[in-house]
Amino acid sequence: MSDVVPIRTALVSVSDKTGLVPFAQRLARGGVRIVSTGGTARALADAGVTVTPIEQVTGFPEMMDGRVKTLHPKVHGGLLALRDKPDHAAALREHGITPIDLVCVNLYPFERTVAEAGVTDEEAIEQIDIGGPSMVRSAAKNHRYVACVTSAEQYGDVVAELDAHAGATTFALRRRLAAAAFRRTAAYDGAISTWMAQRWSP
Repeated sequence: MSDVVPIRTALVSVSDKTGLVPFAQRLARGGVRIVSTGGTARALADAGVTVTPIEQVTGFPEMMDGRVKTLHPKVHGGLLALRDKPDHAAALREHGITPIDLVCVNLYPFERTVAEAGVTDEEAIEQIDIGGPSMVRSAAKNHRYVACVTSAEQYGDVVAELDAHAGATTFALRRRLAAAAFRRTAAYDGAISTWMAQRWSP
């Protein structure tokens, strides 16, 4: 395993777009191919950042009001492949899957939504993110190779690493990001479970 992994492909899909454009611009200046979804792709394109829409990667359109867009082997294969394992590398080649070196995902604002007065069950349920936590967990599990960015507060640390290591991240950073990613998904699921228990308790 190499400690330092160059960032060549990044998947960016964020609800909170704070700091997004400068971060993506820094990735693009380093020659990173940015794959993105929905509103994130539009925001980046409007800012002049070259973006590959997720449907060009998966071969499927975003569907069902955006409920299904990143749940695809070409996404999760690119995140989960062990690049030093010959059969994983062969599967990538056979199925035309590009490894993804960085995921930048923050989740639908479920906590903020349910804190609003008068929110309906349907409104709350639509803010339960599925694809986001799935990508975060895949990326964090495979932090040997993938950097998993889950908060705008982490952008500065990632950019500092890219600047210090010629566009690559270190294992130490990827491990810290992975731990933060699992803390985030645990808190997110906890918030959903708590809301359901309180909302629907007999």
